[in-house]
Amino acid sequence: MNAQKRPLTTEYALLGLLREKPLHGYELIQQIQAAQGKGLVWKIKQSMLYAVLARLEEEGLVASVLESQGARPPRKLFHLTVPGGERFAQWLRTPVQHGRDFRLELLTKLYFAVGEGAVVELIRRQIGASEAQIQRLAVGAGEAVEAGSVAALVGDYRVGQMEAALAWLHRCEVRFASAAVAEAGRGG
Repeated sequence: MNAQKRPLTTEYALLGLLREKPLHGYELIQQIQAAQGKGLVWKIKQSMLYAVLARLEEEGLVASVLESQGARPPRKLFHLTVPGGERFAQWLRTPVQHGRDFRLELLTKLYFAVGEGAVVELIRRQIGASEAQIQRLAVGAGEAVEAGSVAALVGDYRVGQMEAALAWLHRCEVRFASAAVAEAGRGG
């Protein structure tokens, strides 16, 4: 992907879906629109889906083959390429850097990390990154800011927001670590 352009969460989510198995565009839309899982986190319009798939194919992250359908027009079956798989795996391991990225990007990462058995590891990496971000925000909020200024209020809000996210991450860590221990105890 172009170094100037930051890849979208949607692009990575499509790579993740194709990592599970090759799919047609219509199957991708069906999975995305499912009420459980992916549909809870993000949405994409069908026209946008095909534009993103074309871009991913152009960049060599996915490839497609045409499948005939008898009298109907052929359809494309998309699959993940090796570079696409590597890019997805790197993205999945990397914690998000900003609190604003929790709602879409982190939740999408957690969706795929659960499926790959890597959720506790991702949560722990995110906890470390979030603790470091809180420290940076706290220092920034405290530097040359008058106690009653708007800048102090904004800084305080950002710290509080990250502290709430960190508390949520700790609850997630406990929940998923406990589930992993229970699963291991059942021999699974």
